[in-house]
Amino acid sequence: MPVTPRCSNVAMIAVAAIFEAATFGIKTQAATPDQLAPQEPKSPARLAPARLAVIAKPQLDRSGKRRIGKASFYARMFAGRKMADGNRMDPQNNNAASRTLPLGTTAKVTNLKTGKSAVVTIQDRGPYVEGRIVDLSPATAQQIGITQREGVTKVEVAPITVPQSDGSVKLGAAAAEVRLASNDKPYRKTDPSVR
Repeated sequence: MPVTPRCSNVAMIAVAAIFEAATFGIKTQAATPDQLAPQEPKSPARLAPARLAVIAKPQLDRSGKRRIGKASFYARMFAGRKMADGNRMDPQNNNAASRTLPLGTTAKVTNLKTGKSAVVTIQDRGPYVEGRIVDLSPATAQQIGITQREGVTKVEVAPITVPQSDGSVKLGAAAAEVRLASNDKPYRKTDPSVR
C-alpha cells in the first residue's frame, strides 16, 4: 500500500501562493501610475439606481400624511402576478405598490409636473429603489402623464383612507379633497352654495 506524504499538498499550496504573489508583483510593476489611479464611472446617467433591501415586515406609516417622492410604474412582466394582498396585478386597474403605506390604503397620486392626479389602492409592496415611494399600474401612470420614455417622475402621494391595525379606518390628508362614490369613481367635492 503506497503512502503519499501529506506535505506534498502543503508544498503545492505554498508554490501556488508564491507564484500568485510573483505574478501580482510583475503586473503592478508594469502598470503606469495613471493605470493605478482610481477610475471614475464613465457616465452617471447609465448607472443602475440603488436598490433597497426587501424588509419582511416594514414599519408602516399609518399617519395619513402627504409625502413627495418619485413614482415609477410596473413593467409588463408583472401583469398577472400575485401582489402582496393576494390579488393578481391588472395593468388596467388603479392599483399601486408602496413600501410604507398599509395594504388597502386609498391614496391620491398627483404628478407634480403635469398636475394630473388619480386615485389608487395600495395592493403591493415596493418599489425597492432609493427615492421612489410608489409603483403605479401602467394605466394609472398613463392617466397622470407618466410616459414610458420618462418612466419616473416626481409625485405627491396623499392618503384618503388608511387602514389601522385595530381594524378601523383613518381619514388621510386628501380625504377632504376627494370622496369615493359607491362605484369607486373619484370626484371632487363641490361647494353646495354653487349650483
